[in-house]
Amino acid sequence: MAKETERKFLVASEAWRDEAAEVLAIRQFYLFVGPDRSLRVRLKKGRATLALKLGAHARVRDEYEYPIPLTDVRQMEAFACGRIIEKARHLVRYRDYLYEVDVFAGSLSGLVIAELETADTVADDDLPPWLGLEITGEPAYYNASLAVNGLPECTE
Repeated sequence: MAKETERKFLVASEAWRDEAAEVLAIRQFYLFVGPDRSLRVRLKKGRATLALKLGAHARVRDEYEYPIPLTDVRQMEAFACGRIIEKARHLVRYRDYLYEVDVFAGSLSGLVIAELETADTVADDDLPPWLGLEITGEPAYYNASLAVNGLPECTE
């Protein structure tokens, strides 16, 4: 079992774009979404994975991820809960940390979220200036919720 430890932020400016080193196209959907668990299928870099996430929407959750055949993904997509999420993930380094800046498309267009996956405690003064409101632990901003419920009412 792996632990997913992350902080999430809305992105307040475009200043991160100059530092983006790589962009990954991601397409994902959910087969099950519950208050403390979800089952996600993701396509990225020509590969497919199935991820089970367990635990309350907080900074640390249990995560199990497995490769699956692309042909299975096509069949599973018929059972997707809500919308299929498409986003461009930009990898951005800032002060020795790697931030994943997700720019959402389709019905979630306009939403930009940055994730920092680390168990380290990063002081607010050491965070990039282009980050906005911290949304760690805010269920409305988790991908599973976005797939089922769409955009939260208030986005910065």
